[in-house]
Amino acid sequence: MPTYMDIHELPGVTPEAVAEAHLKDMQVQSKYGVTYHKYWINQQKGKIYCLCHAPTAEAAEAVHREAHGLPAARIMEVQPEMAEAFMGTAETDLDGAVVLPNSSSLDGGTRTIFFTDIVGSTALTQKVGDDGILALLEVHDRIVRDALAANRGIEVKHTGDGIMASFVSASSAVRCGIEVLKNIAGARDEKAPLRVRVGIAAGEPIERAHDLFGATVQLAARLCQHAEPEQILISNAVAELCVGKLLPIREIGRLALKGFDDPVHAHAVAIS
Repeated sequence: MPTYMDIHELPGVTPEAVAEAHLKDMQVQSKYGVTYHKYWINQQKGKIYCLCHAPTAEAAEAVHREAHGLPAARIMEVQPEMAEAFMGTAETDLDGAVVLPNSSSLDGGTRTIFFTDIVGSTALTQKVGDDGILALLEVHDRIVRDALAANRGIEVKHTGDGIMASFVSASSAVRCGIEVLKNIAGARDEKAPLRVRVGIAAGEPIERAHDLFGATVQLAARLCQHAEPEQILISNAVAELCVGKLLPIREIGRLALKGFDDPVHAHAVAIS
């Protein structure tokens, strides 16, 4: 059964109030085939993160609606190990809660994480030499950075074979990926073909020392590694955030990604 995390934004919330709401969830959840089994409270940010097994996101939301009438601001399908890596594996109390202290390092905002990767860079280096690969890398960097600037993306770091960036808007990240692949195709030299793939995931990564960490970053990197040359793979959360944006997104099912115990729900972006 899929695992979902929902996020509630309730400034001033107390652990006691959340425990009462969680108890009410447990009293009605069986009616919808849902099991809410763990939640996290970030008192400083006024956020509650609930983890459940449910047949659909709508079933998970129906439990909240009937139990206490407090809808989630967002609900998304996740991998259980992603939730634990993102939120931490601290012990729960008797109510199934992990209370995050005010000093929590959790970043307060949703980000969309974006990776590019030059396909076959090692083999390409053998073909064109060190000077040749440096020239191709400069083309890649210029195109990616121009697309980031045009789509309000922020470069986090250069990875050697690509660039990691962060966006506030998921749809902007997808548009940036489309622009990158189109422009690289337009600049291609058949004697030394530069091909790139892109991976994008959305969540609330941990920020530290001007870098981003956590399950969202790991998922975006794995999607990038799994993508075919000249393909953009995005997480289910990104696809949900892009609903209504008229982007060429198609579901491709679940992918087995390195480091993730269960297959990950993914989508591809068409490049016309």
